[in-house]
Amino acid sequence: MSDSRPHTLFSFGTLLDEQVQTALFGRPVPSTPASLAGYATRPQPITDPAVIAASGLDVHLTLERRIGAEVKGAVLHLTDQDLAAADAYEVDDYARRRVLLSSGESAWAYLDAKPLRPAARIVIVGDSIAYGRCDPRGGWAARLAASHIGANEADHRVFNLAIPGATLAEVSEQTPALLAPRLPDTLLVAAGVNDSAQPLSGPGALSDELPRVTDSLDSLAATALSHNARLVVMGPMWLDETRTRDCWGLRFTEERALAVRESVRTWCDAHHVDHLDMWEPLRERADLLVDGLHPEAEGHEVLYRHLDAVAR
Repeated sequence: MSDSRPHTLFSFGTLLDEQVQTALFGRPVPSTPASLAGYATRPQPITDPAVIAASGLDVHLTLERRIGAEVKGAVLHLTDQDLAAADAYEVDDYARRRVLLSSGESAWAYLDAKPLRPAARIVIVGDSIAYGRCDPRGGWAARLAASHIGANEADHRVFNLAIPGATLAEVSEQTPALLAPRLPDTLLVAAGVNDSAQPLSGPGALSDELPRVTDSLDSLAATALSHNARLVVMGPMWLDETRTRDCWGLRFTEERALAVRESVRTWCDAHHVDHLDMWEPLRERADLLVDGLHPEAEGHEVLYRHLDAVAR
């Protein structure tokens, strides 16, 4: 047995097969029965020949959210090397993410790589762009809500709790009290450009230091996991600093927005959290920004179409 760190991985499908385990890990691995509440399974076609050869199946199962459902399986106890082998076995249709088991313990599980496709109840938190400012139709969030609820009016919900002007620190402080009544399975955080803004006067005016967005993301990850909700972080989007450089007592620059983007992306990669990069859809599209920062209706439509393509 390796001296590496132990890992727990919830499985309900082919990874429980001893033949598959022997092919991947060189041996059957220790396991304990477990279950995952709030999830159901659906078929997932597989086209990777190596995966089909190992499992003997061209259709596996994947998880989707469903209130009142439960998936029974087992927790596999793995080493670093085992976990890497499991990652290599799972095709691009899956992503390894943290879940909360019925026992209250957390474990890894392979979920749908498209983070909003298996969602039922989505809570959106963020800033004025997520709120839909400058678009009478309610922005990209309202378009997402219309499409998502329209696909399953009985079970699907979208709650837009975004607050104009909010930073990630403020979002992380306000979100815990908002989630319980809404029974979310997905927490969609719009990591906005406000975290890159520099105050023009007062404490910290025009400081070169960026806020520690990672601390806020750590807090949001813990909040999401406590509700067994999948954390999805999107943004920030491109801004036209020739028009936003000094406004509302703040300075916005592309350089600082890019620094926040990289910090968010790096944190998400390190913590196996979904990051939806929203920079490119509006890059150099100043005509779609009302004030250099907030998209107008067509800009929000562009953002929604990009979000729909990468997340659903």
